[in-house]
Amino acid sequence: MIQIEKLTKRYGDAERGVLVLDSLSLGVASREIAAVVGPSGAGKSTLAQCTTLLERPTSGSIIVNGDELTGLRESELRLARRRIGTVFQADGLLSRRTVAQNVALPLEYLGVTRAGIRSRVGDLLDRVGLLDKAQRYPHELSGGQRQRVGIARALALRPSVLLSDEATSGLDPESTASVVALLKELRDELDLSILFITHEMDTVLAVADTVARLDHGRIVEAGPLVDLLRDPDSALGATLRPYRSALPAAPNETAWRVQYSEDAVPPNWIAELSTELGTPVSLLGASIETVHGRAVGHATIGLAVADAGLALAALRRLGLEGGPIEPAAAGSVDEAGPGIPATAVDRAPALEAAS
Repeated sequence: MIQIEKLTKRYGDAERGVLVLDSLSLGVASREIAAVVGPSGAGKSTLAQCTTLLERPTSGSIIVNGDELTGLRESELRLARRRIGTVFQADGLLSRRTVAQNVALPLEYLGVTRAGIRSRVGDLLDRVGLLDKAQRYPHELSGGQRQRVGIARALALRPSVLLSDEATSGLDPESTASVVALLKELRDELDLSILFITHEMDTVLAVADTVARLDHGRIVEAGPLVDLLRDPDSALGATLRPYRSALPAAPNETAWRVQYSEDAVPPNWIAELSTELGTPVSLLGASIETVHGRAVGHATIGLAVADAGLALAALRRLGLEGGPIEPAAAGSVDEAGPGIPATAVDRAPALEAAS
């Protein structure tokens, strides 16, 4: 596991310097993938560099499996860094070395025997599904394959922590999905703690167990992924799964925003809600999926009921939370912020997904 406690990084002096990380604390348990998201300039890259001690923090501590790394001398630190494997956005492969030779590089620096290197490299390439590409060169591989080689090299020294710093940025969707699936497999097989730094919200939904939002050097919100997605008051949850455009409610209806809050939401909740309230329920838009085997998402519905309290009680009995919204917010206006991927919303597919 990895524990970051009160990590501060300042460039320059206290008066005129720049404070990049401000007493940041974050933990990643064994077999956990913790994602860190945040806007440009939030401090994500500095966090990655300080976690690996490539940048010395101004204060605070990095603890890996109970050992504090920040207090070590340089010779001790070189040994301790082996516990943290790193995969960056740029794969960093050496163009004149084959795939096998790139993976072998850390082992060569340690003076591992040729037989030992051959065995370890073969095992790692087999794990990442590239054993048949061992004698290829980086330019002969796809972007996703090069990142797999980078992951294999990061695991060469058997680290307990893996740092992924924008490792899927720039990859096509298929390659991203492949790398994400590999990281999850390796997490389970090798009991890794993975710190996954990214700006790609769709990737967070696919890979993370927990999520933290970094802003101006501070963690402003954090928690288990599903809990954040189900919390109607979570700004981070809304960023991960934003509301998008919905159809307008009929003149005799009020638009309601509804969110999954429990595991036991029946698949036919729209029909059950309609039966309980004695009125039709119009589905105006929805985005619902399964994350870690649990249903998450939200819907916009139209209700023709006079008693909002009765409707709210009925929703809660179905494992949902919600409430009426202003007509302008329920219309065709894009409710998410700029730069957030759109979620396809229309009446018929949404009804199928919700029921």
